[in-house]
Amino acid sequence: MDQFLLIALNGLTLAAVYFLVASGLTLIFGLMRVISMAHGMSYLLGGYIGYEIVRQTGNWILGALGAAIAVGLLGLFIHQVLIRRFQDDDMRVALVTLGISLIGTDLMLAVFGGTATQVPIPKDFQIGLDLPVIGQYPLIRLLILAVAIVVGVGLTLFINKTRFGSIVRAGVDDSQMTSATGVNVRLVFGLIFLLGSALAAFAGVVGGTLFPLLPGQDGSYLLFSLVVVIVGGMGSVPGAAIGAVLVGLVSQFALVYAPTYSLVLTFALMVIVLAVRPQGILGRAS
Repeated sequence: MDQFLLIALNGLTLAAVYFLVASGLTLIFGLMRVISMAHGMSYLLGGYIGYEIVRQTGNWILGALGAAIAVGLLGLFIHQVLIRRFQDDDMRVALVTLGISLIGTDLMLAVFGGTATQVPIPKDFQIGLDLPVIGQYPLIRLLILAVAIVVGVGLTLFINKTRFGSIVRAGVDDSQMTSATGVNVRLVFGLIFLLGSALAAFAGVVGGTLFPLLPGQDGSYLLFSLVVVIVGGMGSVPGAAIGAVLVGLVSQFALVYAPTYSLVLTFALMVIVLAVRPQGILGRAS
C-alpha cells in the first residue's frame, strides 16, 4: 500500500511539471490554434537560463523570474517578427517554429555543452516531510505540486473571468470582427505568445530542479505537452490539468510495473481518450 501511494504521489508531482509546460502550450496551441514546435525549446532554454542565474546569485526565485521574462520576450519576438503574417497557415508556422527549435537546440548544445546540469535546490527546501503511510518525502516536490495548482487556478480565472481573456477568445473565433471593435488583435496574440513561452521557461526551471537538464529534452517535453493538451481538450486549462494527471500517473505506474511498455501505455492513453471523445476530455466539439 505504501509503495502504491508513493508511486501515485510521484505521478502527481511529475504531472505538475507536465502541466506547467502544457499550460503554455494550451494558450498557444489550444487557445490561439498556433502550432508552435518551438515550445520544447522554450522549456529547455528556460531551464538553462534559470540554472545560470541561480548558480550566480543563489536565488531560485530570481532564476525562475529571469528565465520566464527572457524566454517570454523571445517568444514575443518570434510571434511578431516570424510567424504573425501567416499565423493561419498551420504548415508554414509548424515548419518555421521547427526550424527555430532546431537552431535553438544546437546553440544551447554549443553554449551549455552536452553534460547534465541541474538547477540547485534552495537549502531551506532540501528536506523531507513525514507523510502518513508514505514516510519521508521531498518537500520540493510537494511545493512544485502546490505551484502547479496555483498556476492552474490563476490561468483558468484569467481566461474565463477577465476582459482580456474574453478578447483572446473572441479574437481566435473572428479576428476581423474583433479588430473592427477597436481591439489590437496583433498585440493581444503577441501577449498570449509571450505568456505561453514564459510559462514554458518557468516549467523548465521547475523541471530542471527535479530532473537533470539534457540536450534532447525539448523534443520529449514538447511531445508530452501535446499529449496532455490533446487528452485534456484544446484550449481548456482544467482539461490540461486532468490530462497531465492522467499522463503522469500512467507513466509512473507503467515505469514501475511494466517498464518495457511504459512509453507505449502512455500514448495508448491518448489513443483511448480520442477514440471515446475525439475533442478531448473537456474540449468543445467542433
